[in-house]
Amino acid sequence: MWLHSEPVSGAVYRFKYNNRRSYAGVFAGELAVHYAGQLKRWNVDEMIPVPLHSSRKRKRGYNQAELIGKELSSLTGIPCRTDVLFRVKKTKPQKDLDDRERRKNLTGAFAVSRSWKARKNILLIDDIYTTGSTLEKAAKMLKMAGAENIYFLTISIGQGI
Repeated sequence: MWLHSEPVSGAVYRFKYNNRRSYAGVFAGELAVHYAGQLKRWNVDEMIPVPLHSSRKRKRGYNQAELIGKELSSLTGIPCRTDVLFRVKKTKPQKDLDDRERRKNLTGAFAVSRSWKARKNILLIDDIYTTGSTLEKAAKMLKMAGAENIYFLTISIGQGI
């Protein structure tokens, strides 16, 4: 949606780390306004928020991508599934790693539910796109489970991408 610089970067930080859950509605509203047409063209069947490891979710109290996904789902009518993709490996925070370390950190981090019936067009939701490592690994697992097309939306994208 936006370049990851002020005031967006500060808002994303407060959303993630300062319990500003209400920001999910604002972010999802902007995504819906700007991308609802694109989502229709992509014919998105389901949206899947990038999951947090259970220990990180417990510590934070919520998954920011999940909050955005649920809000965006209510605005677009596209189902948001939080029972498909799981973070099965506790990883280091990506913000502290370079591109090579990010890819290595995420090896084996995600799994897909065996009971999921793969859909053709999936939308991954996350908060920040920096190098794409997280979305790439998550998309790879969904593709291996049978999804045909994986699209993504994020609140912001890192500078220099």
